[in-house]
Amino acid sequence: MTEAREDGPILLTEDLGPVRRLTLNRPASLNALNGDLMDALEATFDAAGEDDEVRVVVLRGAGRAFCAGYDLNQDAEEGTKDAAGWRRELDRDTQRLLRILELPKPVIASVHSYCLAGGTDLMLACDLAVAADDAMFGYVDVRFGSGVVSMFLPWVVGVRTAKELVFTGADRIPADDALRIGLVNRVVPRDELEDATMALADEIAKNEPFVVRSMKASINRVWEIAGLRAALDANTEMDVMIETANLPARDEFRRITQEEGLKAAIAWRDARYRSGG
Repeated sequence: MTEAREDGPILLTEDLGPVRRLTLNRPASLNALNGDLMDALEATFDAAGEDDEVRVVVLRGAGRAFCAGYDLNQDAEEGTKDAAGWRRELDRDTQRLLRILELPKPVIASVHSYCLAGGTDLMLACDLAVAADDAMFGYVDVRFGSGVVSMFLPWVVGVRTAKELVFTGADRIPADDALRIGLVNRVVPRDELEDATMALADEIAKNEPFVVRSMKASINRVWEIAGLRAALDANTEMDVMIETANLPARDEFRRITQEEGLKAAIAWRDARYRSGG
């Protein structure tokens, strides 16, 4: 099957004073993360980290959503991979997200509408998150037989909450609940999201960059000492086991995606949960 065509660069960049704003620009795919977009994010974040004029980075999504997750069309088109192939892909994606976390500048996610699965991973790799009141979060991976690519979730919301979200495959966590469990920092009306995010970015940008950079590294060090990298590596190994296991539901989801399209596959998945099957 062919992917929906989209015009223009897949990642937009604009400098607003000391703030560099990045916009995921695959609106027809709800900004799903494919290889090209992940490559662009890696290169653009690296450039922002090296640019002394940039003090804060803002990440947002064009169109109807922030990010609906990893591109399942691409996954279906690539077909079956062996354990080594999955390990390379999953490790690469996790390392790219770690580069955002370790960027020597604060990164703010500006989230509206869908922020699901890999989209939530991307948001969690950012330092702060401002959400519109229409934002919806969730980890739907388990519902089509996949694991979480980058297990940042328990480090942000705690182990018990992370288990509930991942075990259930909850995909409709509203913004107010996301704020309550610590998934985001602030919730604002949808029409105030841009202004609220930029106001936070500008407030941070007024501070001495060396001090902000040092404090970010110091806070991140807490996770490093607690074993974040080892935990992410262990999750990658677990994901490889999941992706190479013989799971009929996942195979059927991928078959429907290849033959009938992603919408049909999602409808099949959702029908199973509505019927309890």
